[in-house]
Amino acid sequence: MKNDLVIKSNTLVEACFNLSLTEYRILHVAFTELAEYESDKGLFHTREFRVYAKDYSKLFNTDESDAYKVLRDASERLFNRYFTYDRVYQKPDFIECVKSRWVQKISYADTQGYIKFQLADDVFSMIGQLKDCFTRYRLSKTAQLTSVYAIRLYEMMIQWQSTKVVPVIELNTLRERLAIEEHEYPRVYDFKNRVLDPAIKQINKYTDITVSYEQHKQGRIISGFSFKFKQKKDDKPKINTKRDPNTPDFFIKMTDAQRHLFANKMSEMPEMSKYSKGTESYQQFAIRIADMLLEPEKFRELYPFLEKAGFKS
Repeated sequence: MKNDLVIKSNTLVEACFNLSLTEYRILHVAFTELAEYESDKGLFHTREFRVYAKDYSKLFNTDESDAYKVLRDASERLFNRYFTYDRVYQKPDFIECVKSRWVQKISYADTQGYIKFQLADDVFSMIGQLKDCFTRYRLSKTAQLTSVYAIRLYEMMIQWQSTKVVPVIELNTLRERLAIEEHEYPRVYDFKNRVLDPAIKQINKYTDITVSYEQHKQGRIISGFSFKFKQKKDDKPKINTKRDPNTPDFFIKMTDAQRHLFANKMSEMPEMSKYSKGTESYQQFAIRIADMLLEPEKFRELYPFLEKAGFKS
């Protein structure tokens, strides 16, 4: 995935919810599309997102033959998942506890190898481009994490990107954010040994940051944790990816999700009518455009329309 920026409201980062690893990944693939086309946020309010098994397996390094079954099974559960968060009012001053679903509807197509879903209104309103109170990171930075605890903890760290220091989080609050039930790991020793330490070990090994923590006590009882992290040094030389589209070998490989997303946009452009066959529907035209984007020569020819549709190389 070339453009894999995830943008999430800090309210959503701090919300309490319980998702499986696959469910978490499915939602974040959609979040990257929303982040990439922030200027079109209004159009996404009713947009249906597709996650293809082929793209999922490549992004998260899983077996493609199992990917669709994993996606389909997760889609069955995702429809019933919800999260809770606090909505703060100032006049008058009070807090409202809100429960919201993640998706409004979800479906799958056995013969096509994808699942399709529409985000719930509350989720949509918490993702997009705002100047403050948002957390941003690259999906590829967490793609190798196999623990939901590690992903959630990583997001909590990135929320404090500017200072690299996370203030004390009360133990009960941390457990809630990690969706740990009251009966799970009641002893702090077990919580650290089974949740916190393995999560940090994964983050330090597979992501772009290194995390450490300090435990805080009230008397002799551990009451909370504070965290520090630092950015890993990037030893790879920076490459200038801005290339002239007129270069003979210019070609950018797009994911299936990207191709179909932009093909749908381009199919409705008046200037694309010269490529259309008179009898085909917009949907049929979009499918054909998506196929054309696989061909380097056609890609170069259509690149100006891709840019107009919002594609960024």
